[in-house]
Amino acid sequence: MSEADFDAGDAFDSGAEPLLRTLAPQVLGAVIRRFGDFAAAEDAVQEALLAAAMQWPEQGVPEHPRAWLVQVASRRMTDHVRREIARRRREAVAVEARHGDVAPAADRDAATAHDDTLILLFMCAHPALSEHAAIALTLRAVGGLTTAEIASAFLVPESTMAQRISRAKQAIRKSGVPFSLPDDGERAARLGAVLHVLYLIFSEGYVSSAGAMLTRADLACEAIRLTRAVQHMLPQDPEVAGLLALMLLTDARRDARTGEQGELIPLAEQDRSRWNHAAIEEGVALITATLARGAVGPYQLQAAIAALHDEAARAEDTDWPQILALYGLLERMTPNPMITLNRAIAAAMVDGPAAGLAMVDPLDTDTRLGGHYRLDAVRAHLHEMAGDLAAARGHYLAAAGKTASIPERNYLTTKAAMVAERLADR
Repeated sequence: MSEADFDAGDAFDSGAEPLLRTLAPQVLGAVIRRFGDFAAAEDAVQEALLAAAMQWPEQGVPEHPRAWLVQVASRRMTDHVRREIARRRREAVAVEARHGDVAPAADRDAATAHDDTLILLFMCAHPALSEHAAIALTLRAVGGLTTAEIASAFLVPESTMAQRISRAKQAIRKSGVPFSLPDDGERAARLGAVLHVLYLIFSEGYVSSAGAMLTRADLACEAIRLTRAVQHMLPQDPEVAGLLALMLLTDARRDARTGEQGELIPLAEQDRSRWNHAAIEEGVALITATLARGAVGPYQLQAAIAALHDEAARAEDTDWPQILALYGLLERMTPNPMITLNRAIAAAMVDGPAAGLAMVDPLDTDTRLGGHYRLDAVRAHLHEMAGDLAAARGHYLAAAGKTASIPERNYLTTKAAMVAERLADR
């Protein structure tokens, strides 16, 4: 079965979605550990997920769901291996020297003792891959995102991303990389890609790029879990701690971001009593301790910004001048149009909407945005602040037409209607 035949996301449409999504990378890691073939193992795991999605709703979730999935995927892999052995006329040599149908007990114990998901995370960040390819492959294999979701995160066409993921799988297979955690030197070289992967997985969970739900809590929680695992392994790395703090401080607002009907509630209008204050306390403590070490990086700056938002008892108490200064540092450290958009909002809160619009206008020619809805959404917000309701309405509608997220589309359409009513009352 090829990737085109079945997408992991299809299996998650069932009621077992959270469990399957959590188990998928663990099962993939276990199968790769046993058989060593990344691409074939992923196909086998996809078939196991599909079988679970079809059988579990009727038969019930098995007592040991991970073991069930590993067993089904391993059977598929065994069939695949046997076909390959027969085709190459090397049955005995290949079976005895490489695969075998059943892994030794010691191997099974080792698979239980290790977090296969974490090993898979570093495997996908192998130096044989470009950083973009490593991130895309990890989002697919570990995060369980569809090719379309990954393409949206990278602001590239879906066909381009599909080719990138396919090439990454081929590179992993050709590299012969063992399924084990890298040594200290290799781990340091791969860490940047690993952290970026985790950031993108969390971002997709916190603001889903498409579909009826604004958030995908399972992805956000998985990203936090994996980042905790990396932080436990590298407790002195400031950017690992910064990323974990950023996730905690951002995810703390999740419950307040939607209303009873699943509608989007912007930050300024959220009921802050619904925020997870234990997560905020942990995140603030983590970033405070991390910043004291020096050597500040992008994730630490973003976490510091998130902390300023979370520590404000009311929206009007937000320390916008400090946020603006931090965005300035972040933009110089990591030039990115999305950072510029956020800095434009902070500038508008400090110096007025004209200052924000002046920062946004040059982004029209930035090919990385390519008509991204966020550009229109920010411009609409700033025009509304400036009192130019006609321009605001037009940009709200333009943004609504470009986003694939139904809650965001509904929010932007509602904003356009509200602005139109104000315009009519003039």
